[in-house]
Amino acid sequence: MSKTYHDRILRVLDYIHENPAGDLSLDRLADVAAMSRFHWHRVFHGMTGETCAQAVRRVRLHRAACLLVQTDASVAFVAKTCGYDSVQAFSRGFRAGYGMSPSAFRVRGDLRSPLNSPEKGERPMFPVETKTTPAVTLAALPHKGPYLEVGQVFEKLQHICTAQDLWPHVCGMTGVYYDDPNAVAAKDLRSHAGVVMTDPALIPADLERVDLSEGRIAVMHYKGPYAGLKAAYDYLYGVWLPESGEETRDSPPTEMYLNSPMDTAPDDLLTDVCVPIR
Repeated sequence: MSKTYHDRILRVLDYIHENPAGDLSLDRLADVAAMSRFHWHRVFHGMTGETCAQAVRRVRLHRAACLLVQTDASVAFVAKTCGYDSVQAFSRGFRAGYGMSPSAFRVRGDLRSPLNSPEKGERPMFPVETKTTPAVTLAALPHKGPYLEVGQVFEKLQHICTAQDLWPHVCGMTGVYYDDPNAVAAKDLRSHAGVVMTDPALIPADLERVDLSEGRIAVMHYKGPYAGLKAAYDYLYGVWLPESGEETRDSPPTEMYLNSPMDTAPDDLLTDVCVPIR
């Protein structure tokens, strides 16, 4: 893949993530890419597998889902922040993407468990198992800022892997989250977006090496939109861990992504949240 075109894709994806309420028309994105609008869309679709409109819609709806679940902002504010001209247009788009209205999604709190549906006032329950894992090495990009924006870094990582033909040497996608968002300001949260490498010697110079040690972990199996992971963490740390009698190790939690929002409905996304234990 041409590095010039690769850089253009990354520049446009960054622009979409950073300007969800801005002008994300095909002409504007062609300007960001510094390409003719007659050819830009074909290049973007050919290199990403998405149309520009699909990418914009996906980013806007993910941002909206996170704001609905993780903040008290009004639906009108969320709609405006995510680039919709009206609440009605936002509601139609959100229902098409998530199968329910924004208000219903917020009321649900995105606490749906793959096994149990909590009664009102109860905490959700998520299946957790303990196991021992080997050491793994990630090729990763760092991120500092709100965790809900780390998707931007994962997209950049995916395009680097494609450009440098790393996928034959990758066996999974993992996020490493170093700080507690309940204790650290969103702008200061640290994380890595990474892929698990079968041969660490092949990590390119523009990616960082992150080593995860072998040992026991508690694995919580979460099914649903990424916006609901906060509730899953609350259950894992607030309920399961105290009742289990396990002790944590001095290593950060990680998330293993078992499928992709690029081709999977939000309710069918599968994430393993892994907490190192002694």
